[in-house]
Order: sequence, then structure tokens, then C-alpha cells
Amino acid sequence: MNVLIIHAHPEPKSFTAALRDQALETLQAQGHTVQVSDLYAMNWNPVAGADDFSSREDPEYLVYALEQRLGVKKQSIAADIQQELDKLLWADLLILNFPIFWFSAPAMLKGWIDRVLVSGVCYGGKRFYDQGGLRGKKALVSVTLGGREHMFGEGAIHGPLEDMLRPILRGTLAYVGLDVLPPFVAWHVPYITQEARQDFLRDYEQRLIHLADDQPLVFPRLNQFDDALYPLA
Repeated sequence: MNVLIIHAHPEPKSFTAALRDQALETLQAQGHTVQVSDLYAMNWNPVAGADDFSSREDPEYLVYALEQRLGVKKQSIAADIQQELDKLLWADLLILNFPIFWFSAPAMLKGWIDRVLVSGVCYGGKRFYDQGGLRGKKALVSVTLGGREHMFGEGAIHGPLEDMLRPILRGTLAYVGLDVLPPFVAWHVPYITQEARQDFLRDYEQRLIHLADDQPLVFPRLNQFDDALYPLA
């Protein structure tokens, strides 16, 4: 299996980085081929804009998704985007590895999503959810956060963690056709003992070893809707 890890944490010694390293070691030991895009180390440009195209269909007005679609065909899309897109298309499994910032992903990762999930390749028209351009591939989100597990869930102070991750799990990964596996979560990591951190790493190792046993999360399928995307009775 080909695996692409997108790592987004500004501190190289962070526990999020330890999860990245655990994934790399575990997956390679199983015989998988792994590439890592460390966005901060790469000094990745997270800003989508006109500079992402060496030539434009419409130089007067930027419709980013349209220019993406045409840019890939005309090979006018920025080289850093093309390199990441090539990795994404190569991968059988995509792992997004990041800390929760303000109930969401770091801006660096959001910028990777904005620029690399290219219209016309990853999605477009009715090519979304089970008909998305990346169907047949899998995705796993691994996250760290400062909150304790009891702070998240129905009736908890912060509500369900799934609500925070919905824009990524559903609105991004499932939308482009990926089979989205349940996320791996390391809770309260800035404040726990080294022993507790090692427990999380061992749990993650076991999760990665047994990924084939994971059942993907359930999201809409286009055959549940009519041509106008109203739900079928």
C-alpha cells in the first residue's frame, strides 16, 4: 500500500510529530511505502490565489476552481501544487496528522486542502461523495488536542469532537470520494505524563497494524438522491 502522511505542526518535537514518526515506522515495518509532507518544514504556501497559475483562462476575474481544472490540463498549475497532487494520486491511504486549533485544523493544513484538492481531478460536477475523484482510496485523521476526553460528546462542555472534525471528515475527505476511517485522537497531550504519551503511541501502532479491520464512517451516496439532489423517498 502507498501511504501519504500530511503532517501539520509547527514544532518538530511535538507529540503530533511523534505520531507521525510512529505511523512512518509502523507502516514501513508492514511493508508499505510511505511519503511524508511536513508542511511547516516545507514552508508550504497555504494561500490559494492567482499566483497558483502560470497562465489563466480569464486573466480579468479569478474563478479558482475553474482555473484549477484548466491548469491541470494545460500544465499551468504551480509546481508545488502539482507535486502534492501527484503524491495524493499515488497514495492508497491519506493520513492527515495535526493538532486541533480553535475547534479546527491549522491554517497550514487548510491551505494544503484548498490548493491540492484540485477541481476536475478530486471533485467536480456530481463527482462527490461515493462518486468523488478519489474514490477507492482511504483516509485517516490523527489529531492531538489539549482537552480531556470527558469534555467532548453529547451534553459535554465542547460538544462532540465529530462536530469539530465534520468539515474535514465529511466536507473534505468524504466529499472527494475517500473512504474515511474513524479518527485517532490523543487527548490532553500537553499535560499528561510521558507514560501516558507512550500508551497513546502504542494504541496508534495497534490501530495502524489493524487498519484493514476498520469500517469506514457512513456518508451520503448519490444513489440516495434524485437528479436535483433531493432525497429519494
